[in-house]
Amino acid sequence: MAGIDVLSARFSSYDLMYSHDVREQSFADWPFREECNCTPEKMATAGFVHCPSENEPDVACCFFCLIELEGWEPDDDPWSEHLKRSPNCGFLNLKKDFTELTVADYNHMEKERLKIYIRKVCHKRMAYFRDGIDHMIESLKSQLDSM
Repeated sequence: MAGIDVLSARFSSYDLMYSHDVREQSFADWPFREECNCTPEKMATAGFVHCPSENEPDVACCFFCLIELEGWEPDDDPWSEHLKRSPNCGFLNLKKDFTELTVADYNHMEKERLKIYIRKVCHKRMAYFRDGIDHMIESLKSQLDSM
């Protein structure tokens, strides 16, 4: 359930990621800088947060829809890559600047963001339990076959 713990730890601070500056600061170790299309500024503008792992230094996750993308190329356009893979992202479809949101707008967005998070955690937990069940079935079959 380590994946769920990582997701929970990461998501707990994602309410702060409505701020472009906070998102951009997450790209301190981002491998693409000048003369690239996927600069930290453009990544943050597209809603991404840098969330690297030891094996994947260029993973970026949308703070809102939680889609994770990796394998970035210098010419990739963050906004269009995000839109291609998550066209219904509430952040991408925001009709006004975050600073212009009313409290009601913000609460609606947060409700949607939390639904996405809960759905993702539930799917991860179900997959974890399915794997455990599959492993147990294989173990029982193996024990029966050895009798």
